[in-house]
Amino acid sequence: MTGLIALAGEAATKPVTALLVLGCPQVPVQTSIALYLINRLKKAGITPVVAGNKAANTLLLVADPDRHYLGEIMDLDRTVALISEKKRDFDRCFVFIHNDAGVSYAATMGSISKAKLYAIVYGEHYEEQVKKIEFPCTTIAAKAVHNPLPLKKAIDEVSPWAA
Repeated sequence: MTGLIALAGEAATKPVTALLVLGCPQVPVQTSIALYLINRLKKAGITPVVAGNKAANTLLLVADPDRHYLGEIMDLDRTVALISEKKRDFDRCFVFIHNDAGVSYAATMGSISKAKLYAIVYGEHYEEQVKKIEFPCTTIAAKAVHNPLPLKKAIDEVSPWAA
């Protein structure tokens, strides 16, 4: 039974999945926070999948060449198409936001996916981006550009892997 988890005497259940949506890696903390979140999700038994643009995906692959943390990595546009066509979906979705495009991707994911949506907002002007979020989601935000610790702390306070 591929992809299913079964304990003795119990019916098999599908594993919990999480999609991490990564856009332009212009802000340095994106890669380290993505790897951190992947690690925490995996420790909680959640299967993380990364969907990013070519630059974001390449940065992760260079940072983790032996795939200690990374599992499945997908092209962002292909992932959006698969979800909108109802060919694929996830239980949780974490959209990394530092610009208007990130807010747009989060809004799109909120409308096409059944996933519990998390907006991870960071960067020099993170407060401006938070104000643009006008759709249901859990917002995790911090001023984090080069130092990932404020954003890590904000994520830890929410503990989305335990939700």
